[in-house]
Amino acid sequence: MFEALIFDVDGTLADTERDGHRLAFNRAFQSFGLDWEWDVGLYGELLQVTGGKERMRHYVQRHRPDLASSDLDALIPALHRQKTQHYTEHLAQGGIPMRPGVRRLLQEARAAGVRLAIATTTTPDNVSVLLRSSLDPSAEAWFEVIGAGDVVAAKKPAPDIYLWVLERLGLPAHRCLALEDSENGLRASRRAGIPTVVTISDYTRDQDFSGAVAVLTDLGDPGEPMTQLAGPDLGREYVDLALLRRWHEAAGAGPA
Repeated sequence: MFEALIFDVDGTLADTERDGHRLAFNRAFQSFGLDWEWDVGLYGELLQVTGGKERMRHYVQRHRPDLASSDLDALIPALHRQKTQHYTEHLAQGGIPMRPGVRRLLQEARAAGVRLAIATTTTPDNVSVLLRSSLDPSAEAWFEVIGAGDVVAAKKPAPDIYLWVLERLGLPAHRCLALEDSENGLRASRRAGIPTVVTISDYTRDQDFSGAVAVLTDLGDPGEPMTQLAGPDLGREYVDLALLRRWHEAAGAGPA
């Protein structure tokens, strides 16, 4: 039986990408007088690269080779700081709600004494503001470990952020369950040996989720059922701890 739930953030706790991060990137570009514009389709392509700074560098290399000789080592961190400011201001206004079932499952886990953690590549400031504004003013304290940003050098799909979180939890991988929304996130958690449930997002619905314990549209809520896309169908309309335990027991553990 698992002892801890480890959550990804963007796309898993909340749908933050299209109308959150993307808009903040574009506002940062405008602030710097750049003619870069990431529309919905382009941003979906860029999401294949994990990490905001890494995403901007990839964009220049792939779409703006005329700027490849620019001082990107100075420009990109400055852009990213500006983007984070725009994003956190948007979050602080309550602009991005939690995904269906997230609040309910977190409350159930806390009441049952299940340990909670976060493993994400987004910045610590982004995590803090999202939790405080969209979940609860004290929600940061709900999570025993928050692995975020550049605490590890290699971003997902590398397993490093999950290994960092596991070390601080003091738990082996098979005593945990991860919740992710993307192929890169799933690859990271599975490479760390953690059984993983995937809730797809608009940008990830067509990705490869082979190896996931289950794949769902969302966690669902009473009267607002989820749709299960893969994994053992146990006839439930929403995800609770009992269902997660049954999936975890059926899955076993070990690196993918």
